Amino acid sequence: MKLILLGAPGAGKGTQAETLSRELGIPTISTGNMLREAIQNQTPIGLEAKRFMDNGQLVPDDVIIGIVEERVARDDCRNGYILDGVPRTIAQAEALERFGVAIDNVVSIEIEDAVIEARMSGRRVCPRCGATYHIMANPPKTDGVCDSCGSELIIRKDDRPETVHDRLAVFHMLTEPLKDFYAKQGKLRIVQGDQPIHAVYREILTALGKSV
Repeated sequence: MKLILLGAPGAGKGTQAETLSRELGIPTISTGNMLREAIQNQTPIGLEAKRFMDNGQLVPDDVIIGIVEERVARDDCRNGYILDGVPRTIAQAEALERFGVAIDNVVSIEIEDAVIEARMSGRRVCPRCGATYHIMANPPKTDGVCDSCGSELIIRKDDRPETVHDRLAVFHMLTEPLKDFYAKQGKLRIVQGDQPIHAVYREILTALGKSV
């Protein structure tokens, strides 16, 4: 199963990707984690990405997709993978195809902007391992502390109310067109995200033809 999760910021992609990874036995690949790992390992593409970041520039699509290509070539991706955070644009989706990164299914988690805004105000993130929580929907076992590594959780700048509107506008303009791109290929699966986490998860499995 080679899967892409689509959805607006705060739609619950990270939470669902983590559960699906355990259920399907395939790794979740996120853009941020890939960049950090490639830079830490000083791979050629990682060093190229670092050069752009050090200069305060956006990492170009071809570099991002090159890092994805490096990552999916590893042994743990032999039976599939889940892409979270990439592609973000039609250009990146086309680049994935050029680089030969195969995709079987694309799940779009649909949710209203107003619900997204409420969700993001309660989101907490681990700065060390990247685990994501929500103070109401998916709280950590200990308030303010990551279950996985024990680090203190933070509120990301992107989750602050003053930035949420801009992030949603960018999503609707650049990323939402991917639904039509993959629908034309017969790969798009629509799931309603405004429901409990376990219900969204069951709906994703059903959309993928997996037993619940």
